Amino acid sequence: MIVAWLLAAHIAVLGYWLGSEFVINSTYRYVSYSDRMPFEERSRLMEHVMHVDQHVRYALVLQASLGPAIAALYGYIPGGEATAIGFGIFGAFWFGFVELVHRLRHSRIGKRLGAIDRTSRYVLMAVLLGVATGLIGGAWDMPQWLRWKLALFACVMMCGVGIRLALIAHFRTWAIMAREGPTDETNAIIKRTYVRATSVLLLLWVFITAITVVSIWKPM
Repeated sequence: MIVAWLLAAHIAVLGYWLGSEFVINSTYRYVSYSDRMPFEERSRLMEHVMHVDQHVRYALVLQASLGPAIAALYGYIPGGEATAIGFGIFGAFWFGFVELVHRLRHSRIGKRLGAIDRTSRYVLMAVLLGVATGLIGGAWDMPQWLRWKLALFACVMMCGVGIRLALIAHFRTWAIMAREGPTDETNAIIKRTYVRATSVLLLLWVFITAITVVSIWKPM
């Protein structure tokens, strides 16, 4: 019975993730192309974008916890119920850490915590790829479709990193605009950055779609 509830939550979180991505992208586009809006208002909306972006992080933590818990209950990874409970506890602590990073992001310690948060994602991507290729858990009774799903999830996370890298130009330019005011040149950079980040986001959605197809189709 608990597996059915976890599967329902797993699906619901996917919708939550996609909905958050759509809201973020839509608002970010509005901010990027609102050249004539007072910069203070644009800055306020941009801060709202950063708040909404937190929901994507929540979804990542939830999926990274629910997925392994379900796999453990199905016997795909060892440990059964104990492993599932362990992932639940791990997810709760990770969720709290992500929230702490967000609340302290403007402080000095927040920047250090943010670096730890980013590093943890790189570690998770490496683990996912390790399990997907059999370097980790090669002897586990895990179907091939699930290993493909883990590899695709790692690709989704890589796209998230790609979006972050694409936005470096935005934050650098935004800081200049805050100090000196917007110009045609800086507004053009912001628009180009939006297009670049959205291109990576479209690839992310492709990988999420592929995860959905693999989950339903379950090719051996």
